[in-house]
Amino acid sequence: MNTTEIPLDPTQRWEWIKYQLRTRGTSLAMLARALNVSDTAVKNAKRTAYPRMERAIANALGLKPIDLWPERWNANGTPHRIRVQRAEHNATSSQEHNPAYALRHRKTGTEA
Repeated sequence: MNTTEIPLDPTQRWEWIKYQLRTRGTSLAMLARALNVSDTAVKNAKRTAYPRMERAIANALGLKPIDLWPERWNANGTPHRIRVQRAEHNATSSQEHNPAYALRHRKTGTEA
């Protein structure tokens, strides 16, 4: 498949992806069933970075995820993480206390 025909506009690109899946005899719903996830999980790839679903969609089309979503992937094929302050990056180890998790929750109707 020629990657130059993939639309740059995200809305058009999503419609192009659905069309290409249909021409190959599959759909987003069929992908969801094959992956044992909900339809919504696969459709989340439309609006937000979701590497697992992006890989599945790209594989179904015989492409690489970077071909479909170049803005979401690094040149070396790793996902481009927009949220670098995520908890998994901040935690030093599971044995040590991480102050990021020291949240105080209010108990309603009880004294602490």
